[in-house]
Amino acid sequence: MAPSFVINGGISAGGTANGASTGRVASVYSEVQTSRIDHTLPVPSVLKNSFKIVDGPASSAAGNPEEIAKLFPHLFGQPPAMLVPNESDSLPSDQKLKIGVVLSGGQAPGGHNVISGIFDYLQDRVKGSTLYGFRGGPAGIMKCKYVELTADYIYPYRNQGGFDMICSGRDKIETPEQFKQAEETAKKLDLDGLVVIGGDDSNTNACLLAENFRSKNLKTRVIGCPKTIDGDLKCKEVPTSFGFDTACKIYAEMIGNVMTDARSTGKYYHFVRLMGRAASHITLECALQTHPNITIIGEEVYAKKQTLKNVTDYMVDVICKRAEFGYNYGVVLIPEGLIDFIPEVQQLIAELNEILAHYVVDEGALWKKKLTSQSLQLFEFLPQTIQEQLMLERDPHGNVQVAKIETEKMLIQMVETELEKRKKEGTYKGEFKGQSHFFGYEGRCGLPTNFDANYCYALGYGAGVLLHSGKTGLISSVGNLAAPVADWTVGGTALTSLMDVERRHGKFKPVIKKAMVELEGAPFKKFASVREEWGLKNRYISPGPIQFSGAGSNAVNHTLLLELGAQAA
Repeated sequence: MAPSFVINGGISAGGTANGASTGRVASVYSEVQTSRIDHTLPVPSVLKNSFKIVDGPASSAAGNPEEIAKLFPHLFGQPPAMLVPNESDSLPSDQKLKIGVVLSGGQAPGGHNVISGIFDYLQDRVKGSTLYGFRGGPAGIMKCKYVELTADYIYPYRNQGGFDMICSGRDKIETPEQFKQAEETAKKLDLDGLVVIGGDDSNTNACLLAENFRSKNLKTRVIGCPKTIDGDLKCKEVPTSFGFDTACKIYAEMIGNVMTDARSTGKYYHFVRLMGRAASHITLECALQTHPNITIIGEEVYAKKQTLKNVTDYMVDVICKRAEFGYNYGVVLIPEGLIDFIPEVQQLIAELNEILAHYVVDEGALWKKKLTSQSLQLFEFLPQTIQEQLMLERDPHGNVQVAKIETEKMLIQMVETELEKRKKEGTYKGEFKGQSHFFGYEGRCGLPTNFDANYCYALGYGAGVLLHSGKTGLISSVGNLAAPVADWTVGGTALTSLMDVERRHGKFKPVIKKAMVELEGAPFKKFASVREEWGLKNRYISPGPIQFSGAGSNAVNHTLLLELGAQAA
């Protein structure tokens, strides 16, 4: 029997601000987990030796720079920062820092390594410093709930999945009262800096905090780190968000498994819905890794103004052609947020949002009279289960909870209906059986790949450098990611340079724009050049489970390689 591993004999490492026990209590680790804890990470060469910080030219904004300048008068125009080799360290080593770190938003593989990187920087370069972990996300900052992170506390989480070291949350710090609470926490703990690990909304919030602290002459500086498995937080300076690589490889393994099942039975079409509400990066990457027969990219559907019927007809056309070759099976990939990309469905949802906000949805369905004729026709066309899911309670931001809308089941029903019609017309002679899947939370907390483990550690270490050097309002950025880790670059990018504004309730609100799949980008062009062949022929690839050593262990995802101009396998 394989040996097991018990952390601290079943006693959690560390404690909380109130003395209560926390952490991985009595956790029994597998051999793989145990080996990952003590796995030595390669780091960029610039972090191993002496370095200095070099500033670049003044930055602007992604859009509406005049408005961003008004919203961030103390931060706008900050230059990017880059670490470069130097004969001696340029930062004081006798300084003792007090740094806080918070996990914000949904989980993503590698978050623990960001925290480990921050901690190790303080241990290596600023001895005697203290790292506090705010518990439960931004609410932990507002309520001053924290734990002091020590070497023993952090140890069991190194190279492990999840956010359970300090846990996360989706609260925002946005009202005057909430900013005041954050200020009081910063003062109480005498914080020199705060690292916010999160997605686009969380990093927008980080920038607002940095602006607020600076406007109040607080010494607390704020640095962000790019996190989201959806892959929609990226730009030239921030090539990818952490967690995307791991999540896509987890999903690709499962897709490869159902491909083998489809080919083995020869009688099922597997419809797989994948995470990604606002962008289809995960779906595109998984397609590049596995070669499914049909892949729907939401951004293409939107650009071509396709209707649900257009999408259905495309699927059915491929299924009919495959039947002529004797293939009554296949695999279909669908992004979670597909319905949000279909213009006619967007209109329907907008009308339903208005109805739900102002009217009682009565059993007599009188509320339906509030729908336009086009939206009512579409609503009645949808399967009953989808109608019910569209009427579910909205999220705190007023959005439809797309994760609860079983788009894959809807499409199976619509495909079945159209195939029956074509069968009666004599244009389809095959057999169709649909199987539905949703691969979502399974990918958010896996053991991070070598890439994500290394990338996150470098992001955290870099965040420590930026805070130590007095920077604020930057996002930690690690570049040259297609090269060996030793050649990666480390620096920081002004958060305001990633921002644009949206007009909400009569006011301009800053937002970091989500990065969508670019139809003129290299990843989509590569996919578009081969999808017809994948549709009619079985070019399935089964990547298998994530590897940590040997063949494929250091493979970088196709999306990143193609975007950086490198050759994807």
